[in-house]
Amino acid sequence: MNDRTIAFIPVRGGSKSIPLKNIKSMCGKPLVYWTVAAACGCDKIDKVYVATDSDKIRATLLEIQKAETNTVFDKLEVIGRSAESASDTASTESAMLEFAENYDFDHIVLIQATSPLLTADDLNRGFALYEEADTDSVLSVVRQKRFNWSVDADGTAQALNYDYFHRPRRQEFEGYCVENGAFYITSKARLLETGNRISGRVKAVEMDEDTFFEIDEPSDWKMIEMLLERRLHAQEEGERAGVKKIKMFLTDCDGCLTDGGMYYSENGDELKKFSALDGLGFRLMRERGILCGIITGENRELVARRAEKLKLDILRMGVSDKLSVVQELCREQGITMKEVAYVGDDINDKELLQAVGFSASVPGAVEEVKEIADYVTKRPGGGGAVREVIEYILNNLEEPK
Repeated sequence: MNDRTIAFIPVRGGSKSIPLKNIKSMCGKPLVYWTVAAACGCDKIDKVYVATDSDKIRATLLEIQKAETNTVFDKLEVIGRSAESASDTASTESAMLEFAENYDFDHIVLIQATSPLLTADDLNRGFALYEEADTDSVLSVVRQKRFNWSVDADGTAQALNYDYFHRPRRQEFEGYCVENGAFYITSKARLLETGNRISGRVKAVEMDEDTFFEIDEPSDWKMIEMLLERRLHAQEEGERAGVKKIKMFLTDCDGCLTDGGMYYSENGDELKKFSALDGLGFRLMRERGILCGIITGENRELVARRAEKLKLDILRMGVSDKLSVVQELCREQGITMKEVAYVGDDINDKELLQAVGFSASVPGAVEEVKEIADYVTKRPGGGGAVREVIEYILNNLEEPK
């Protein structure tokens, strides 16, 4: 997408149920921090605008931006909004339309600050849907597996979405999707034409079941903060525990070292796009005494040439059972599987990812792989993703005593 894409996060200072909730501390950060971080980390977003009527919220956001060492926060810009668009009765669309009249962009993602469980990966998946040819708008949803009933005025109840004589088991029940309010994507042209955040051919991207909840009342706050704390703790423990004693670093090729595309010359030769960033990363690994290699189901000469150029210690091509191959490598090198890091992106990587000490994946990976990975990169495959994993490992590696 070559057009200019922006994120719009409207926040106001006049919340009645939780005063100034958008900058109230959640897990050590102001509430709005979490959605700003997700938007800034999304590859498809060029600029992140937070629109507020509150000087206190503005000052807090500027302090966040100044304190952050992550350069993606350079995308953030705090702007004002009129009193009319920030009133108790004003619609979110009124703030969006006010913004659209004064700023230049082609596509907009509306993000609700009250959805702190939103991630950059959720947004990247939303934009992947939005870029499909038959899509005009995208919204985020959560799949619920509840049995719905309607109740008439006389108290008579009727099942709406299942047959109670044939009650399905949870794993057999598809359930239904509920709008969770986290984000909406559309074009500026459609927003101005319809006055609505979504229109035309709409598609839905599913988010984690925990994201069903929004923060409207103090009880919501406590529950979501608990969920966020649990996620942050799991990420920290899962990521760091496996990194400290890595002795072998392995990666898949297509989708990880490359963008997963298949390119052909006029002569029919197959081409692949690699990133120079990854090449230097492998050198940094080897300088720390870590064995490096590629384990792939492919069997291509150009992959062999790339491995040779990178001076990799290990190259295994045409592999169908990656786990067995890596287990044999561990026996040869006298190391354990817990001392291995692996980067993969597809279902044939799952067994190995689950067995190694540290697993990583990329934004374009299949969902079931990203769900089990200890670390999912911000950079795409073929765009420095492997280098990002290498830097993370090296920054957290336990120094030899």
